[in-house]
Amino acid sequence: MYTIPVHTLSGELSSLTAYEGQTVLIVNVASKCGLTPQYEGLVNLQTTYGERGFSVLGFPCNQFKGQEPGTAEEIQSFCSTTYGVNFPIFEKIDVNGEDRHPIYEQLIGDAGADAEGYLGDIRWNFEKFLVSPDGSVKRFAPQVTPDDPTIVAAIEAALA
Repeated sequence: MYTIPVHTLSGELSSLTAYEGQTVLIVNVASKCGLTPQYEGLVNLQTTYGERGFSVLGFPCNQFKGQEPGTAEEIQSFCSTTYGVNFPIFEKIDVNGEDRHPIYEQLIGDAGADAEGYLGDIRWNFEKFLVSPDGSVKRFAPQVTPDDPTIVAAIEAALA
């Protein structure tokens, strides 16, 4: 997963290599969704755990009722001015379908079921995947907020 090419929000070719061996929470984000206030919780997680080898990684996606219609510049502006986002946001991608980004292909394959027993396509914006330093992946439903005790406990365990 770490060597799969990605683009930064500004369009530069990159990868997640810098995050290998760390704990990351990968989230498909959107600016115009009922779950968008979860950005605040994601910022809090980054602030709380960032110095311990943790990072939230955001991937905007417009596949769910067009709730991320903006350009890269609009997404960047929204994230910084509305929520003070302090974690990397990458290019807008598809998380489902024929054009699903390879990172999401791997996450879905590696994660197994979430707490509700769900496997398969991403259901909505703000679905979360916690990747531990050992490469194990845990999946959390979109409605599970970043401050939910199950996510916090999983982060703490991965950082231990």
